[in-house]
Amino acid sequence: MIGYTTLGTNDFDRACGFYDELFGSIGESRIMEMENFVVWGVSMDQPAFSITRPFDGNAATVGNGVMIAILMPSKEAVDNFYAKAMALGATDEGEPGSRGEGFYAGYFRDLDGNKLNAFFMG
Repeated sequence: MIGYTTLGTNDFDRACGFYDELFGSIGESRIMEMENFVVWGVSMDQPAFSITRPFDGNAATVGNGVMIAILMPSKEAVDNFYAKAMALGATDEGEPGSRGEGFYAGYFRDLDGNKLNAFFMG
């Protein structure tokens, strides 16, 4: 159902570096680039993730209650992705672990304070 998600940033270059390394750790790379917008994924016909400087020129802000969840193929992949985010300067919002029957997730905030999680079902 989801085609792509977009988060705003106030430090475009820093955010691009963070996500280049974070998504590179799971084999994804930039698949589209414009002056103020970058998309990471495997192809344009698969779900993707993007960041942007807000097009209205105002500061990017974090949405209260907004979170992007990134599907992982295993618990170990969740652990590794979360650890990579922490190593890149992300902020902990909940270490990886079981969060109910069959749901394993780790939560963090990116350098702009946007909340994400890496999760595995199974």
